[in-house]
Amino acid sequence: MDPEGTPPPLPPAWRDALTLFDRDLRTRAAAERTRRAYGVDAGQFARWAADSGIGPGGVTTRQLRRYAAVLSERGAQPPTVARKLAALRQLFRSLREHGHLEANPADLVPAPKQPKRLPRVLKADEVAALLDRIPATTPLDLRDRALLELAYASGLRAEELCSLDLDSVDPDSEEVRVEGKGDKTRVVPVGEHAMAAIGRWTARGRPALAAGDGERALFLTKSGKRLSTSDVRRRLRAWAQKAAAAGGPPLQGVHPHALRHSFATHLLDGGADLRSIQELLGHATISTTQIYTRVESARLKAVYRDAHPRA
Repeated sequence: MDPEGTPPPLPPAWRDALTLFDRDLRTRAAAERTRRAYGVDAGQFARWAADSGIGPGGVTTRQLRRYAAVLSERGAQPPTVARKLAALRQLFRSLREHGHLEANPADLVPAPKQPKRLPRVLKADEVAALLDRIPATTPLDLRDRALLELAYASGLRAEELCSLDLDSVDPDSEEVRVEGKGDKTRVVPVGEHAMAAIGRWTARGRPALAAGDGERALFLTKSGKRLSTSDVRRRLRAWAQKAAAAGGPPLQGVHPHALRHSFATHLLDGGADLRSIQELLGHATISTTQIYTRVESARLKAVYRDAHPRA
């Protein structure tokens, strides 16, 4: 490191490896956010390895285990360490597929054990208290009501909500076409309340915010641009605080994914099968969806403890 504190450039071998990795992620149609995050994680490891005199072809499983330990010693939580190891697994996969390595040294590095935390789930009356307190007055109110109604009615991720265009919603069939992770498209039903809120937004709210520049996004900012995921989080947090201040249930820390979790859990409570919920959520595997059976099991245990005389 030079006297100004700027690290020296990475060796050419690492720069080439990172460029190859990024190109492969683009070829595999990885989501932009995933590609950037993996690039940062791989770059951080490349810097650590280069400072230790290790090139891409010389990385061993033992060194990767040491790197994971260093991350933990620096305060990285298990989910963060697991994500960084996943990025390195993909990095060395690319190098192996292009003939630069005989084996992937990250394949034998286990991810750290993570505590099994159940997702935050709102009760049906809590969701109603949140949504019903959003008025249908200003264009921004109309947008927020449609946005959050749709998030709960169809279980969409924040990224999916922001990626919707005007023609993503089919009012006649009451469905929405969603571009999910990995550019996979799915069609999800839209509930009556959400459909009505979207209709009010597109008829009365959106025209007042549209800048007339041909923006096709369904949900717009006050300046007429496509809404971002941070906008979604901020607006949900604001309405949750207003609902609590108006006498509703406390909803501190509520986030867009909580509406998605609530969507899935309430479907399970209502008798929907896991396979159907998997399709609606756009999960690649049923194992991801099975977390909601643990939510239901935890709820039933709580009911049992409160109700059974000898629990």
